[in-house]
Amino acid sequence: MSQQLRLGIPAGSLQEAAVELFRRAGYRISFGSRSYFPTIDDEEIECLLIRAQEIARYVSDGVLDAGLTGYDWIVETGAEVIELAELVFSKVSRRPVRWVLCVPENSPIQSVKDLEGKRVATEAVGITTRYLQKHGVNARVEFSWGATEVKPPRLADAIVEVTETGSSLRANNLRIIDEVLVSTPRFIANARAYADPWKRQKIDDMVLMLKGAMAAEGKVVLMMNVPRRRLQEVLAVLPALQNPTVADLADKDWVDVTTVVDESVVRRIIPRLKAAGACGIVEFPLTKLIN
Repeated sequence: MSQQLRLGIPAGSLQEAAVELFRRAGYRISFGSRSYFPTIDDEEIECLLIRAQEIARYVSDGVLDAGLTGYDWIVETGAEVIELAELVFSKVSRRPVRWVLCVPENSPIQSVKDLEGKRVATEAVGITTRYLQKHGVNARVEFSWGATEVKPPRLADAIVEVTETGSSLRANNLRIIDEVLVSTPRFIANARAYADPWKRQKIDDMVLMLKGAMAAEGKVVLMMNVPRRRLQEVLAVLPALQNPTVADLADKDWVDVTTVVDESVVRRIIPRLKAAGACGIVEFPLTKLIN
């Protein structure tokens, strides 16, 4: 039997975004009746669908060779893993998630120091405990099995909860006191697996393609024909940080210009490019950008 790379795919909130990122990187992951063992169009990879909270520990222990999880769960579990890439994506936005310390709007607690002797509910017990120790505060940290936002003030004096937009916290009349940890998704590997030449190459290739897919997000390629005498006018319209490729055409009076731009600027610059003399302007999506 050929070698296989055991890859952890995060279940839950990161699952859809992770699978979409892999798709853009060229890997097709599908889910069947054996939902915990999704298939991937690479016979040298075995996927396991596991909660993001557990992936770092399983990678650290060598049960998995590599996986994708949040930085918060690496910190929470104290997992000894190799972080190979930061992949900033989420189910709501491109913003990192934040673990924040919150209290009810009408709570007298104004800072972490006011939590001395109080009760704090959270799913991230390790992160919260270390945070309180850092500030020299002795408080009772309790694991929350869910619905953490509704626990203050009856079941807890404060909570440490994860948020992207803060909308759920506001809906539950909670006030943020402090930011405990900022977290983004990370691609991680087991040290022993990464020391194996075959697995290292497999992992490095995957990371390269994932980063290429991330880099290409929101960008498109523009191609156009430009009269040579008006080339500088056209180049002046293009974003200053880009380095377009200029190639000669069969007709020496014309050149071909190709460039990569943010999709958000296309509707603004195409009319200006046409006015500057460009014609035959073609736009097509970019799936990967490898630097």
